[in-house]
Amino acid sequence: MAKKGLLIILSGPSGVGKGTIRKLIIDRPELNLAYSISMTTRKPRNREVDGLDYYFVDKKTFEDNIKKGNFLEYCEFVGNYYGTPLDKVNTIRETGKNVFLEIEINGAEQVMAKTKGEDVVSIFLLPPSLKALEERIRKRKTESESVILQRLKKARSEMNKNKNYDYTVVNDDADVAANKIAEIILEHIKLNELN
Repeated sequence: MAKKGLLIILSGPSGVGKGTIRKLIIDRPELNLAYSISMTTRKPRNREVDGLDYYFVDKKTFEDNIKKGNFLEYCEFVGNYYGTPLDKVNTIRETGKNVFLEIEINGAEQVMAKTKGEDVVSIFLLPPSLKALEERIRKRKTESESVILQRLKKARSEMNKNKNYDYTVVNDDADVAANKIAEIILEHIKLNELN
């Protein structure tokens, strides 16, 4: 039987580059990663695919999953729900794969509170500066000015939460940050194999 996989949390302010980092490391065979697809009630952005980027659902479906207790974490942000389906995460980990969670800070805190003592690695991704973060969010051109301002206000309040995580990585250069994160994960894979 395969050893249960790790739960790897990558979190940080909205727009910091979590998705970019995930794309750079998810297919590295030595990391044995499976991406945990979140469920959301928000509409897909350009080129996002249901069941690949997110499970896009209506509000009723999401709230039914809350009632069933089927979320490792969930939150409501700028009028939409986001959450990590617990049943899917457990199924993947039981196969020996390491589950990669790319989630907002509130969700990461819920996961860390629920999984104390388990094989969890938490990584906080910081932008090089708030100005750089604002430029990234604006460059996406996917949100209104009011949503951008909400995201920036939230990011300011979240920047010092990195002390609650096992590791902090600054995303000044995506390739360098991805390599640092891959090294962290590899170290924990080796530790998990020894236990």
